[in-house]
Parts: sequence; structure tokens; C-alpha cells
Amino acid sequence: MTRTIGIDPGSRYTGYGVLEGDGNRVRHIANGTIRIPAQLPFPERLRIIYEQLRSIIDESRPECMAVEDVFIAKNVRSALKLGQARGAAILAGVNAGLEVHEYSPLQVKQAVVGYGRADKEQVTQMIRYLFGLKEPLNPNAADALAVALCHLNTHASTARWNIPVKS
Repeated sequence: MTRTIGIDPGSRYTGYGVLEGDGNRVRHIANGTIRIPAQLPFPERLRIIYEQLRSIIDESRPECMAVEDVFIAKNVRSALKLGQARGAAILAGVNAGLEVHEYSPLQVKQAVVGYGRADKEQVTQMIRYLFGLKEPLNPNAADALAVALCHLNTHASTARWNIPVKS
């Protein structure tokens, strides 16, 4: 069983989800959203993302990290901030000794919903269904769980078919 932390990075809301699985069975361990006050200076927000994720990693002890890749944004400024939030998340994983894997939103949605253009609500509902989660689920946490699930499924498939993993 491999324990994976999935990350849906953002400068205001960063979702995380921890799953454990072997390709046949997957178990939900934890999920949540790091909420960062908008009035804080941007460097302070990045520090909070890094420190909170390091704490979550230390507590949940995953073996690897899966991060959602940057999507094409209409607003260049938003895309740059998202990239910096991704950097803070990736740095938290790398400094904790985790191997980091990146997946596009299209790959994640395809792996979880079966349709690469699924909306956030469809992803959230599918994650709730797959893991039997009764309580409401924050969309950022649902996306993070989806990224972790995408990685576990991809990892199991590459191992099963002996496909070389690209560096």
C-alpha cells in the first residue's frame, strides 16, 4: 500500500488529501483545506502554505506527493501566483524527502470522473461517492483527493504494465 498526499495549490485556498492504496483498493486517510487570509502579504501566504503542508506531511507520513499542474489562466497575474503557490507546496514535499509527481487537470478529471472536461461539482460528487464521505466536502480538498487518486491509479498501471516512468 502506498500512501500519497495530493495537493490542489492556490494562494488563498490550498487543498490536500491523503489516500492509501495499491491499485485495487484505495482508502481515504485525511483531507482538508488550508485557508489563507487575502489581506496577508503574498510572501507571508507562501510561508503559511509551506509550513502548514510540512506539518500535514509530518503528521500523515505519505510516501509521495502528487500536485495538480498549472492550468492555462486568462489572467497572467493569477497564473503567476498559482505557480508560486505550487512552488511552496512542492518545496514542502521535496524538503520532507517525498518524490513529487505532477498531473494536469485533464489527467486528474479523466482518471476520477472519466471525462477530462468535468466541472468541480462533478469531481467533488465522484470523490464523495468513491470514498463514502457523508459530510460536505470542500472543492479544494476534493480536487486534492482526486490528484492523489489519479497518482495511485497511474502508479499502479505503470507498475502492472512495466511501463518506464519518465523523470
